[in-house]
Amino acid sequence: MTITAEMMEGVTTELCREAAEHAASEGPDWLRARRLEAWDLYEATPMPTTKLETWRYTDLERKLDLDRLELADREAVPFDTVDYPEAVRTAMNEDRRGTGHVVEIDGAVVHVDLDPELAALGVVLMSLRRAVDTHGELLERHLATKAVPASDGKFQALNAALWSDGVFLYVPRGVRLEHPVRVTRWASAPGTAYFTRTLVLADRESQVSFVDEILSPNFESQTLHSSAVEMFALDGAQVQYVSLQRMGRGVFHLSQQRTLAHRDSTLDTLNVNLGASVARLDLNAQLLGPGANSDMMGLYFGDDDQHFDHSTSQDHIAPHAKSDLLYKGALDGASHAVFRGIIKVHPGAQRTDAYQTNRNLLLSGDAQAHSLPNLEIEADDVRCSHGATVGQLDEESLFYLMSRGLGLERAERLVVQGFLGEVLSRLPLGGVVEKVSRAIEEKLGHA
Repeated sequence: MTITAEMMEGVTTELCREAAEHAASEGPDWLRARRLEAWDLYEATPMPTTKLETWRYTDLERKLDLDRLELADREAVPFDTVDYPEAVRTAMNEDRRGTGHVVEIDGAVVHVDLDPELAALGVVLMSLRRAVDTHGELLERHLATKAVPASDGKFQALNAALWSDGVFLYVPRGVRLEHPVRVTRWASAPGTAYFTRTLVLADRESQVSFVDEILSPNFESQTLHSSAVEMFALDGAQVQYVSLQRMGRGVFHLSQQRTLAHRDSTLDTLNVNLGASVARLDLNAQLLGPGANSDMMGLYFGDDDQHFDHSTSQDHIAPHAKSDLLYKGALDGASHAVFRGIIKVHPGAQRTDAYQTNRNLLLSGDAQAHSLPNLEIEADDVRCSHGATVGQLDEESLFYLMSRGLGLERAERLVVQGFLGEVLSRLPLGGVVEKVSRAIEEKLGHA
């Protein structure tokens, strides 16, 4: 059965339910019920419009046409490594230093490997779809419950109802992974809607880095990629999550992420948006225990008519916790960026230490940036601040570099790289800085 977005939009309630039931047909009862509940929420929730503050600058009526999309096939097609698309093989060759690797093609996991020594210690890395059967108890407690539940919004509900596959990573108490887990995703079918999820559980005193890269060719017809990322750092755990989005034009990339940091844990994120025609990020960091810490970093570089929309929240629920957000972007052509961030300090979250900074560099007279930082503080013993800037290239820096013999184009490249490089310097994760720097250099060469 091919489920079209027309069915998803509600031709009849029966067809809508048939779509959700089909997505859950192979799962256990708890998952089937959760998907159907998510579908009910999706149907009951209005589509976001520009009348909502959180979607004011992203007009879904103009930018997303669900009626023309079909769902990706849920069955994984067997692949040999030599059959991977060239872009996938190139990305994997750059990621050799990893404790584990996952390859996802067209919404289905086709390859997983994990260091045998870590597997012997109880580390689990596998397809999320398979994990439903083998680790059902963990998934029933954590999947689409506390982190990205269907009740969070219309697109969160849609993903919870229709996800096809994804990645499950569990790191037992006290286990520390020296090198990152690396995930490479590829989407190839135009006019398709992909729904994937990622669930990372880091037990007490564990350590893990997770690097998630998604790629695609350019598409002539719109393609949707919806991703939900749920990350749990229990007491004393140290977790780093990196998302590198390099999809082609014609893609609407929708990423919903939530991080839950417990007592004395560190849960850092880096989101890099370079590709897609439209990219929307909803990121919520919850500081749930005293001593919790979250550094939230973002980097984006747009050209032509690309549109990036970042909506972030630093949710301080426990006292004596710290968060620091830095998002920086460069915009060329007629590209457009939106940053909307809030630091929310709940009652009783005394001694909160929270910062939020957004910087935008406009390389063209047609580029636009909107920056909307906010504070909502319900405690009286806190240190919180926010700042935002939108500016042009620094003429003094350009003049200095050109006086040293560099041409204008090369000088502009160096200024942009230096501007964005501050973000990368905050997360010196092996191989990631080099890969992102190469991607920026490549994009600068085509700008």
